[in-house]
Amino acid sequence: MLTAIIDYESGNLHSAEKAFQRMAREMDAGEVVVTSDADVVARADRLVLPGDGAFPACAAELRGHKGIYDAMVEAVEQKGRPFLGICVGMQLMATTGHEYEETPGLGWVGGDVVKIAPADPALKVPHMGWNDLVIDHAHPVFDGIRSGDHVYFVHSYHFRAASPAERLAHVDYAGDVTAVIGRDTMVGMQFHPEKSQATGLRMIGNFLTWKP
Repeated sequence: MLTAIIDYESGNLHSAEKAFQRMAREMDAGEVVVTSDADVVARADRLVLPGDGAFPACAAELRGHKGIYDAMVEAVEQKGRPFLGICVGMQLMATTGHEYEETPGLGWVGGDVVKIAPADPALKVPHMGWNDLVIDHAHPVFDGIRSGDHVYFVHSYHFRAASPAERLAHVDYAGDVTAVIGRDTMVGMQFHPEKSQATGLRMIGNFLTWKP
């Protein structure tokens, strides 16, 4: 079993690598590698797409690494490999991003990535720090997780899903902010599971052992 964390030069992957490798050992879930090699992406059993920064820049970097991009799309769309997007990697699953300019996403989960607009003007954007998950729909990544468990966010934009069934969890930040999306073999987390202590590690382990 091979899990590939895709390196397309859009984020520091050290903490994600360590967290996924730790949980792979604990769950006996095979090998985890950080890779920029399209051949490794193509043969991986499951894929993780992180992302830090602005949506347009991350989208351009991902598409600019054509070999990685093509291998990832084929693995997910044609081979049905389990896929996890994290932070901007989750946002890239959308139809369109609206950060600075309209930018097409992967179109894997219908919806738009829009700026967070808390109803309380005292709340700052970016949304940064710990918040309580509210689980909207059951999913295997939530095994052992319940509403009220804390996860760690750093973001100014969030995913507005076109279908309520594909918004799996949210948090309250003077208004709903999408936390987890998913459909079929794909799931995305707006927060950083690798920085979310026991809750995040459990969700990483759940993804590594998920059999859609």
